[in-house]
Amino acid sequence: MTRDAFNDIIHKTYRKLYLIAFRVLRNQQEAEDVVQDVFLKMWTMKEKLDEYRDKEALAVTMTRNNSVDQLRKRRHIDNRSVETRMAETELGPSPHDLLTNAESMTILNAIIERLPAGYREIVQFREIDGLSFEEIAVMTSTNINTLRVNLSRARVMIREQFKQYSYERGDTKGTAGKVL
Repeated sequence: MTRDAFNDIIHKTYRKLYLIAFRVLRNQQEAEDVVQDVFLKMWTMKEKLDEYRDKEALAVTMTRNNSVDQLRKRRHIDNRSVETRMAETELGPSPHDLLTNAESMTILNAIIERLPAGYREIVQFREIDGLSFEEIAVMTSTNINTLRVNLSRARVMIREQFKQYSYERGDTKGTAGKVL
């Protein structure tokens, strides 16, 4: 594989690989490091790289695997959770608030995971990854107006399911109305 061909792979896949790594790690620096490591590994195996039919799929798989490995290393090194560290600070939220927020986030993540694939992808890109509609349209080859409509429908589905959850747990603060 020539250097120019490899540079083309980098330019075509960097953003996608970064988003995959960031989605797993939730840390910009670590995500950038993982993508850089993947490209370095791919460069060192450049002779064997021509044997792969879909180099982008290989890069995606390597990025996902390296991200998960990095996450495992992080959890092994720092087994105290973010919520625990926040609860230790004097100005942080109370343990009850942390627990309620964590529970709500768990429920929201579960609701998002149960959305139809198209809706789930748009919510992930727009609400979690913070991408613009134009970026999402390019990545998904979908019309921007269709994206807006589908995001609106997904938000309604999430709100309704979260309201049901809040009603079932007896939420009197009305936090369900603040979702998305």
